[in-house]
Amino acid sequence: MDAIAPLLALTPFALLAFLVVPARWANQRAALVRRVVTALTGFQFVLALVAALLRLVLDVGVQSRVLVELGRPFALNEAGLNLSVYYDGPSSLMLLMVSFVGWVICRYSLRYLDGDAQQGNYFRWAAATIGAVSLMAIAGNLFMFAAAWVLTSFGLHHLLLYYPDRPGARRAAWTKFAISRLGDVALIAALILTYVKFQTLDLAALFAALDGGSPDTSLAQVPTGVIGWLFIAAAALKSAQFPFHSWLPLTMETPTPVSALMHAGIVNAGGYLLIRMSPLIVHAPSAMTMLAIVGAVTAVYGGVVMMTQSSVKQALAYSTIAQMGFMMLQCGLGAFTAAMLHLIAHSLYKAHAFLNSGSVVSQAASMKAASMKVVEPSGSQVDSASPQGSLGLLAVAAATLLVYLSASALLGFDFTKKPGAFVFAFTLCLALMTWGWRVLRTGARPNVIGGLLSLAALCVIYMGGYMAVTAVLGSAVPSAGFSSAAIAVNVAIALAFGGLLALHFTILRQGQPRWLEALRVHASSGFYVDAIYRRLFHSAAS
Repeated sequence: MDAIAPLLALTPFALLAFLVVPARWANQRAALVRRVVTALTGFQFVLALVAALLRLVLDVGVQSRVLVELGRPFALNEAGLNLSVYYDGPSSLMLLMVSFVGWVICRYSLRYLDGDAQQGNYFRWAAATIGAVSLMAIAGNLFMFAAAWVLTSFGLHHLLLYYPDRPGARRAAWTKFAISRLGDVALIAALILTYVKFQTLDLAALFAALDGGSPDTSLAQVPTGVIGWLFIAAAALKSAQFPFHSWLPLTMETPTPVSALMHAGIVNAGGYLLIRMSPLIVHAPSAMTMLAIVGAVTAVYGGVVMMTQSSVKQALAYSTIAQMGFMMLQCGLGAFTAAMLHLIAHSLYKAHAFLNSGSVVSQAASMKAASMKVVEPSGSQVDSASPQGSLGLLAVAAATLLVYLSASALLGFDFTKKPGAFVFAFTLCLALMTWGWRVLRTGARPNVIGGLLSLAALCVIYMGGYMAVTAVLGSAVPSAGFSSAAIAVNVAIALAFGGLLALHFTILRQGQPRWLEALRVHASSGFYVDAIYRRLFHSAAS
């Protein structure tokens, strides 16, 4: 690991170096620029993979290994203001995911932008953005983390303005810019108070202080909970939480690989911040409760609006909002390991979904038709509200619960000891039940058997993935305690997702109530939240 530590930091800096490359020079030598950028992202992926494997095999990491010390006469390195790497479980997984997705997107962009006059400039900003996210993943101190955080937003802003002549692109970019600055203010304020409280920004020293108690200084009276509130505010603003989500659906004017990079990597930065700083955030239980509520509202809101979108990319955007809400919900309930698994799975899925969006269009009609009715082998429609449909739904619910409990017992997974486990188990069963009901209602024996086996396989895969991520993270994330407020929030969240399932099956019914059409009209417009932002940022975009 000693030999790899400098490379882990130098490769992101090599990608960031493209910031100093003039746009005209990059466009004139587009073939060279795109080859170098793609090769660097590929090299970083290989390096991240090797480092992750070495860490698993050797069970060692690089914690605050200083690469460059800045300003020793001013004792800045003792304060944690240096270029250093903090490589542990969360950073190894995040760097590996970002490197892989970045390399795939660069490979995809080679053909997607082939012949475009601005492709050199695109690869220049893509390199800087991927480098900034990678640097944020392995930053050894909070100052370095915040700088990479801001550079990530800076790079994304220029990628969103790839077509500057489009009013929609300008509006999206400036809306994102304004909301990101609010997140930056919260993060910088958190950094200042962290230094005042702990007299360091170095992650290793900070986590040691949290583990062993705060240092005894005259300025150490800053409540740790206040710092937690600020970190949570920064994460929520970065990850498109309601009502600050409006910029995300507006970004569809950008090239498809930019959408993939944004949805698969950059929007996850808020979740990673919470996971990275979880040893401190657990000291702000009230803020975590509020985060869980905001995340649940965002998840339900995004899920409802997503079902009404006719555009594939718009539906994917609101899907991302819902997924980010669920990730914030997981962090708010203290399930940081589940949030890390969700971050990885969502990134890989959403990158594939956007890069495959052309073929998704051809599948949308069949998916929509399947969502409106269930067809028996004879071809007759089945109403999900009929006695037969309700009986089938109850049978699938019982089968899903049985499969989940059996898979838990098989893997030795005790969900009663996990933070938020009940609400997550309930949500997982709801999702599997919805899918299983569609499969099992066909009545064909091969489909019934295959459906039950698929339910079991999905449960085993999820729980196995959770246990694997738990092993990789180790002690990097703490276990949050249970409280009466958390129990009440769990019940409310379970009811909210149960209501979302009820709405889903109401949509599937043959005879739909009148209020559903009115709801569809309002939901298709995002309940008019976007209209407020259009007025606010119209002057900036014009």
